[in-house]
Amino acid sequence: MNAHAGGVTSQRIEDYALLSDTETCALVGKNGSVDWLGFPRVDSGACFAALLGGPEHGRWQIAPEGRVLSVKRQYREGTLILETEFTTAEGVVRLIDFMPPRGAKPDLIRIVEGVSGRVPMGMEYVVRFDYGSQVPWVRKVGDSLEAIAGPNALSLRTPVALRGENMKTVASFAVARGDRVPFVLTWHPSHEPPARFVHAEHALRDTVAWWTAWTARCQYDGGPYREPVLVSLRVLKGLTYAPTGGIAAAATTSLPEWIGSTRNWDYRYCWLRDATFTLLALLRSGYHDEATAWRDWLLRSVAGDVSQLQTMYGVAGERRLTEWQVPWLPGYERSAPVRVGNAAVEQLQLDVYGEVMDAMFQSRCCSGPAEDLAWPVEKKLLDFLESNWRDADEGIWEVRGPRRAFTHSKVMCWVAFDRAVRSVEMFGLDGPVERWRLRREEVHRDICEKAFDPELGAFTQSYGSCELDASLLLLPHVGFLPATDPRMLGTVHAIERTLMPQGLVQRYTSKPDPALGQAMDGLPAGEGAFLACSFWLADNYALTGRRKDALALFEHLLSLRNDVGLLAEEYDPVGRRQLGNFPQAFSHVALVNTALDLERESPGRKPGSRGPEDVTP
Repeated sequence: MNAHAGGVTSQRIEDYALLSDTETCALVGKNGSVDWLGFPRVDSGACFAALLGGPEHGRWQIAPEGRVLSVKRQYREGTLILETEFTTAEGVVRLIDFMPPRGAKPDLIRIVEGVSGRVPMGMEYVVRFDYGSQVPWVRKVGDSLEAIAGPNALSLRTPVALRGENMKTVASFAVARGDRVPFVLTWHPSHEPPARFVHAEHALRDTVAWWTAWTARCQYDGGPYREPVLVSLRVLKGLTYAPTGGIAAAATTSLPEWIGSTRNWDYRYCWLRDATFTLLALLRSGYHDEATAWRDWLLRSVAGDVSQLQTMYGVAGERRLTEWQVPWLPGYERSAPVRVGNAAVEQLQLDVYGEVMDAMFQSRCCSGPAEDLAWPVEKKLLDFLESNWRDADEGIWEVRGPRRAFTHSKVMCWVAFDRAVRSVEMFGLDGPVERWRLRREEVHRDICEKAFDPELGAFTQSYGSCELDASLLLLPHVGFLPATDPRMLGTVHAIERTLMPQGLVQRYTSKPDPALGQAMDGLPAGEGAFLACSFWLADNYALTGRRKDALALFEHLLSLRNDVGLLAEEYDPVGRRQLGNFPQAFSHVALVNTALDLERESPGRKPGSRGPEDVTP
């Protein structure tokens, strides 16, 4: 049953699968170990943190005691219910893991099912609250085992006999064909009594019904990409904090962008720049309720003084996301430091103003002119941008080096003015539209004059730079230029030459800058290929008539998913492994939108064009 070596996680990132009750998330390894779980929210302090350390930092493993010959996993059709099948010399056993979406006192339920033979099983349960730092007080209360520390309590119920051993709880049992042994773990505030008894089989039935009903609402019904799209949409639902509609960027913190690197960030928050892409993926797939909830979360979160607009917020709209390091966790494969919170919340990233404007515009295109609650906020955003769009900022990649006039940021400022003009023209909203038209033209001209390098034949990462940036692939997506414009074709070709050393797209060159002594972003050099950027390149191929190239790249990206269809943020083509926080919403959103673009019939569309109001399936 040993899942770790030397006190450090030995499971690869892609060896994990996601569980979710749409309020919090867990990661389960192929070895049957829950190595990451925070209750009661996705951004809560983890009670199982072995993902970023070892078993001593908390985990819950159920697995055969003998040698495992093979492991096969799948999500039950239409759900996030994970079924892991272990084959041993003694027989076959199935572990069913799920989290019922039932509300304030969340559960993680595990059912061990005998498939054939008689298999000896073992359980190891190590609770360490607050990211592995707090050893709880454990006691037997009625038919449950209670673990309490500070404000948190966990209740474990099972018919299996449990015993304490070396500051952990263990059990040995066996299952024969037809046996089903339940384990029910429930969180509750420590000052309240344990939650009501949850019948594991009833909860399984209810969870199957809930997920299959949700999946059935998908309006994408054709082509070979239906299943990857559905899995990605379920990931987005799993990363949603249901009470508010906020969608976390990932389920984890501090999974490294390069093994052994310090590029380890907390992604359990909601980024404004994800807004438009996420909204489009949901709307185009028929999930209008989720899209509306995301838009409403967005509007509530940005309400207030627009000069205080942040790049990200907590899942309920919290603004204070102070970054701190967790010294007692050694990090995934010793990639330290482990971070909680994110200092990028304090950065200036002008692109988020355009992303908010675009998201509200796309929502308005779907719901019609009656949707104007956001308009007063949008006008305030534009007032701020009119005075500040020329400023340097930290940009889409949240660099921790000097501020620059990033091209993508300027393009998104153009998007903000463009969507304002279109909102007036299409929906009759009020505003100084002539002034916005002039500003839109001014920003467009400024970008074309200062961000395009004639010698390189491409747009560059920032004004005056000769470096490339994969965010430039988004220019046709937002309507700034057609993909067939010679300047865009040149940019794509330059990115192919410079940012695709292994067939996947890197965000930018992360080689050391001699002037800085480090990479452009102010960090040590080295990271994986950014998966969303590779999907954006596939979109550009499709928009320029390179359909064969688009399909080939898309199929390659699909092949990088793990055995249950999940993607992290990045991929190491040399080490052939996923990197970064997992699963990553941005990667799955990009997958959905690219699949829909490739499959959609659009007989009236000119090559290279994509309208900013293009939100219908």
